[in-house]
Amino acid sequence: MKKEVIATTKAPGAVGPYVQAAKAGEMVYCSGQLGLDPETGKLEDGVEAQAHRSMKNLGAVLEKAGSDYGRIVKTTIFLADMDDFAKVNEVYKSYFDGDYPARSCVQVAKLPLGGLVEIECIACV
Repeated sequence: MKKEVIATTKAPGAVGPYVQAAKAGEMVYCSGQLGLDPETGKLEDGVEAQAHRSMKNLGAVLEKAGSDYGRIVKTTIFLADMDDFAKVNEVYKSYFDGDYPARSCVQVAKLPLGGLVEIECIACV
């Protein structure tokens, strides 16, 4: 099975030594997306805006890989503050039609660039 690197300018570039996503066979493994605006490179203001931007960035990466939100199998959400769980849930669920993927959500000590939320996923293509 061959690995294909997925890259799009519609989502922010990696802030470290990794790629936006890697496709292997019929699966795409998306790196975590912060709430960074791909045009400005700056974080959106507030956890809800960052959650929306994280999901939009994931959507752009998935599209480039030939997938979409409906084909996501598993997500992981990283929060800087678990008190934001309900707010992020409201944003997150708006990207699905009720057929939700498996998911984990954890609070972390700190996210890159001072982000408030980061979301990664695994999807079918």
